Amino acid sequence: MLRQYELVERVKDYDPDADEALLNRAYVYTVQKHGTQKRASGDPYFSHPVEVAGLMTDLKLDQETIMTALLHDTVEDTLATIEDIEQNFGPDVARLVDGVTKLSKIEAMPENERAAENLRKFLLAMSEDIRVLLVKLGDRLHNMRTLHFIKNAEKRQRIARETMDIYAPLAERVGMYEYMREMQLLAMEQIEPEAYRTITGRLEQIRRQDGGQVDAIALAIKQALAEAKVQVEVSGREKHPYSIWKKMAERHLPFEQVSDIMAFRVICEDEADCYRAMGVLHTTWQFIPGKFKDYISTPKNNGYRSLHTSLMYENSMRVEVQIRTREMHQTNEFGLAAHWAYKQHDRPDGQVSWLRDLIEIVDASHDAEELLEHTRMAIYQDRIFAFTPKGALHQLPKGSTPVDFAFAVHTDLGAQTVGAKINGRHMPLRTPLGNGDVVEIIKGKNSEPQLSWLGFVVTGKARAAIRRAVRLKERAEVAEIGKKMFDEIAARVPAKIGKKATREAIKRLGLEDEEDLMYAIGAAKIEDREVMEALVPGCTAEMEQPEDWGKQDKAISIRGLTAGVGFQLATCCHPVPGDRIVGLRKPGEGVEVHAIDCFELASGIDADWLDLSWGKRSIGAVGRLRATLYDRPGALAEMAGIFGQNAANIRALELSQAEHPFGVYEVDLEVQDLAHLTRILSALRASDAVAQAERI
Repeated sequence: MLRQYELVERVKDYDPDADEALLNRAYVYTVQKHGTQKRASGDPYFSHPVEVAGLMTDLKLDQETIMTALLHDTVEDTLATIEDIEQNFGPDVARLVDGVTKLSKIEAMPENERAAENLRKFLLAMSEDIRVLLVKLGDRLHNMRTLHFIKNAEKRQRIARETMDIYAPLAERVGMYEYMREMQLLAMEQIEPEAYRTITGRLEQIRRQDGGQVDAIALAIKQALAEAKVQVEVSGREKHPYSIWKKMAERHLPFEQVSDIMAFRVICEDEADCYRAMGVLHTTWQFIPGKFKDYISTPKNNGYRSLHTSLMYENSMRVEVQIRTREMHQTNEFGLAAHWAYKQHDRPDGQVSWLRDLIEIVDASHDAEELLEHTRMAIYQDRIFAFTPKGALHQLPKGSTPVDFAFAVHTDLGAQTVGAKINGRHMPLRTPLGNGDVVEIIKGKNSEPQLSWLGFVVTGKARAAIRRAVRLKERAEVAEIGKKMFDEIAARVPAKIGKKATREAIKRLGLEDEEDLMYAIGAAKIEDREVMEALVPGCTAEMEQPEDWGKQDKAISIRGLTAGVGFQLATCCHPVPGDRIVGLRKPGEGVEVHAIDCFELASGIDADWLDLSWGKRSIGAVGRLRATLYDRPGALAEMAGIFGQNAANIRALELSQAEHPFGVYEVDLEVQDLAHLTRILSALRASDAVAQAERI
């Protein structure tokens, strides 16, 4: 563990103007606050924030970041508050600490929701100041280094999986490859222990048996370049165990068939030498087609710049070579952190523009599953490069389409997309884009995102925006149904309903506005009686029924029951007057009424069977039907109109399946009898908005 004076000296070495007294105070503060707390390793707890601060000094970050690293756990794990931090160390440090602080209050959530909520708040915090991300990555890296001390294997697996899914990709996206590789290796050891042991063991074996082969190849590369008067430094190494395992898994290869296990790095004086070096290597050894990548002229989103090529060395051995300048190398290994060290407080906008996309995804995602899906898409995919007609460059995941491109340019452009030209030719919207494509988006004023696009878009930003637009469209259509139902409900209360009564009803029901009320009615989130009572309090008193098995017998009568015996219409088959029915009676329960052809009856239910028939009263029977509607505006409203014309009240409505060009709805309808339900089905089948309708 770093001692106090060692940490301060490290900072003063690269920042002579740093406030030594303030750094000392932060060090002492964290030691005092964490006191006798211990880590799983048995070390004092304060050793963790001190080591994280040490990692930040390796990146040569400013004193505010160093103090944030020292203090980042005090609010969560001690009695310190953000107000205390602000009072002692200023508002900027307090803001950074608040952004990094672990969110222990959500530990009780289900795993997916917990991960999603952590990610949501983390993305919002780091969008304000990228130093939040740098400290958080340092915090996670040190925790991974000590992960093996945790005795609970399940907890180790969970932390390792979260690291692999979220933090390692984030490190990659900001160009911190050293952090990414170490996190992946430590996580792999927990998640795939057998693969980890096998690959690291084989690499160790190669190391012992290669007889200095790596050094020999590095020397041959250096000599070939020296003869061409290109001065370089060359280093060689085996490829990262995780990248080898990933290639084995993706291509279904055994270890022996992974050919390019060796990788070499060539450091040149300037950009011109990088291209000269590449030319020399390609004329000295055969290069492998399709393996050359120029990230110098077209850098990655995270600022990574380098030339990549693969060569066929002697004895048909494949070797990978990366060529870059020293400044590129520093930026490539430590990404945003390196940029911060050279240009403090000057945010590298091009490197973090993808953060804005992540924040849009946070806003558009509906639930935890969606948020995790969309953000993983945004941070965890290989990239291609495409251009607008004016030459603006956009980086996208492989497999992206013109719709992904449109949303990458601007959310509004994506929403208005109706067509696209790729390299001047009209192409389908589902066409995958290639490197260097020029994409022109054709938009329409009244167009809107289509549900079918979810079948081919690949970016998290596009998927989140499309899903949000579809949800809003469905909400508007359901609200339109609710408006028709509200008019029917209002007609049943003993008073004329105006705007004032509606406003008061909205307040009583705890809703936001009239649109909320109509949506709640259309989606069957509130019952008719609740609405009537909210409109005219006390008007439903005479309608109240006991919430018991006999709650339907005032509206519907059944013959064949003993006087006083309650019954319930089965929800599996939804019998209505006109169906042949039978009763099932279990000891201590009421009678459950089923249609005679109900599938549940074939399952051998242990109950007494009663021969029943319908009585004279048949108000309030509920039939269930399935309607397949064409996915176009007004289809839901047309179906609701058919129900209204046939005097059928909607009790529940659910979208059970959505796949362009159809939406499948399940509807519970209050009907008089089987003939009434059959008429409604006939009317639905005759409608141009309905592809298919059937009783469930």
